[in-house]
Formats: sequence, structure tokens, C-alpha cells
Amino acid sequence: MVRTITELDMEVCCTLGMLTENQAKRLEEAGLYAYNHNIDSSEEYYKEVISTRAFNDRIETIDNVRKTSITLCSGGIIGMGESAEDRAGMLKVLANMNPQPESVPINALVAVEGTPMDEQEPVSIFEMVRMIATTRIVIPQTQVRLSAGRTQMTLEGQTMCFYAGANSIFAGDKLLTTPNPDINEDMKLFESLGLKTQAPFEKHAKREPVPADQTKYEALGEKPKWTRPGHKIERNEQKKAKKA
Repeated sequence: MVRTITELDMEVCCTLGMLTENQAKRLEEAGLYAYNHNIDSSEEYYKEVISTRAFNDRIETIDNVRKTSITLCSGGIIGMGESAEDRAGMLKVLANMNPQPESVPINALVAVEGTPMDEQEPVSIFEMVRMIATTRIVIPQTQVRLSAGRTQMTLEGQTMCFYAGANSIFAGDKLLTTPNPDINEDMKLFESLGLKTQAPFEKHAKREPVPADQTKYEALGEKPKWTRPGHKIERNEQKKAKKA
């Protein structure tokens, strides 16, 4: 699929979870333009959100992607109960990567009913603008992607985010399980703000896919290995108790 879409002169970005080095190199041969693998939050707060893997497991996949010429898309989510220090810590990790990520998605949590975070207060537009602006300052050359949570923002709020430094969005009807603005509405907003869409491969050259029958890297059937902390997250346990 990556080969086919790349041959249509479209930038392909995949979100496939944990990767081994061999898997990353196979995607590179297929012509993959970008790999999305968010670090989600600071290393300190990560364990308050995820119990099935460790923060360093995320970093290991990013390191495997960086052993190829695939560009990196990595950011996180705000509004999960983290502190301002956690938000700064997440950006510090991203800013200290060498090279820094070519794109950084900033997501606002969209509370989904029935999940442990369904009672989280929505992120205010001023928090989002502050996060976008800080990202632009500490990672100046990246594409700052205004991501999940846009349906909760007014057009004026989204405009402030663009003026604060966002220069990219995720388009489409849905982002995983959460709604996203209609693409036609996005285009109207861009037109009113004088924003122009970027042509494919403008920032990074297209890599021609290696034909499948000429690949150097075969499917090994390997599965990424990661630590499974298995610790209890109090918020999750409380939610389970309520359902029982």
C-alpha cells in the first residue's frame, strides 16, 4: 500500500505502533515519507497514563525510525491531568532529539464516554495556544500540527493557534475515535486567513520505492519487544470499580 500511494505522488505517513529496525527499513524501501509515533507526555507522567509499556519503549521505536531516511512525526496530548511541567518535559524530550522531529502534532484530549478520562475538563483555548507557541519556539523548524480537539475550538480559537505557530493540521472526518472538522470547512478557514496548502515533497524530497522483488530486507515475522510494567493506574482502577 505504501508503494502504491507513494507512486501517486502523495506523502505517506503511517502510524503502526512499535517497530523493529528491520521493519523500519522495509517501510523505507517502500518509499514511506513519515512515521508517526507520539511520546504522548513527559517521561515522568507517562506511567500515569500507560501501563502496558514504558516511555523508553516509545523512544526505541523512534530510534529505529531514525536509522532510516523516513521523517519523524512525534508529539503528544495535553489535557490528561498533567502539569505545566509535564508539558514542558515532553517538549524538552522532543527538542533534544537529534535531529528534531520534522513534525510535531499537538493534540487536546477529547474525552470519550466510558474511558478513564471521560470526566477530564476540556483544554482551554489559551492553554492550547500557549502549547503551540512554546512548541514553535523550542522546535522552530518543525511543522507544528494542530491535531485532535479542533471540533471543540471556535474558528477564532483555531485562528489564534495558527498565529501562534501552527502550520499544519490533520485533515479528514475522524482522528481514530474522535471527530474532526469537515475538510471543506478547513479550506474555507484557510482561504479567509490567506493560508496556502503546501505541495507534496516540498520540504523533503520524494524517495522512489524499491520494487518489492528487489528488496534487501525480508519479512522476518519479528514482533517488537517492549517492557510491560503492568502497574495499576489509580484513575483506571476507580473507573473499573464504578462500572462493577
